[in-house]
Amino acid sequence: MKRSEINRCIREMEELIRKNGFHLPPFCHWTPEEWKEKGHEYDEIRDAMLGWDITDFGMGNWEKIGFALVTLRNGVAGDERYPKPYAEKLLMLREGQHAPMHFHWYKWEDIINRCGGTLIIHVRNDDEKEEPADTDVLVYSDGRRYTVPAGTGIVLRPGESLTLPTHQFHDFDVEPGTGSVLIGEVSMCNDDVSDNHFVPAVGRFPTIEEDEPPYRLLCNEYPKAP
Repeated sequence: MKRSEINRCIREMEELIRKNGFHLPPFCHWTPEEWKEKGHEYDEIRDAMLGWDITDFGMGNWEKIGFALVTLRNGVAGDERYPKPYAEKLLMLREGQHAPMHFHWYKWEDIINRCGGTLIIHVRNDDEKEEPADTDVLVYSDGRRYTVPAGTGIVLRPGESLTLPTHQFHDFDVEPGTGSVLIGEVSMCNDDVSDNHFVPAVGRFPTIEEDEPPYRLLCNEYPKAP
């Protein structure tokens, strides 16, 4: 992705968040220059990869396949300095954009339509060979437990949520004509380096072409403490 595209995505998500009455923590607003002055008291932000995350999944077409997200809180499994067993994110999915099919080996998560358009999540079981199965899927949604055929798109309108267990494949789309969605994620500790299994395999963090200075640093770009 071009840095100019990443900058534009972040500004767009900031505006969507602002319009819907959400407020981000201070570190989400720090400039690259401010980051150079942040000492070890902020190592949790660095080590837990809090903050901005823009991905095109290595496909080079963020307008069609991608996500804009910000990690608000997170623990680090196995690191006693960061013992939180939970994480929280905000994500933006544009109308016409798609996030590819994947599951998590360790993380359970609730996906919540916070506001905006209508979110559609297609679900499939793991066939025990880490490929999508054609078997019926057990769904947990806002206190309701029911079964759907493989590949069903679970429709989430603002305020509705879906629980995704480990090894349950899922992808994300927006119902045409409803507009961009601001998505909440409440989960176990998040590890985007080693806990995502995509089918087919894709990248997770973008290769960046530096065509302009960064507006905000991404969560994998923070400088070490001075």
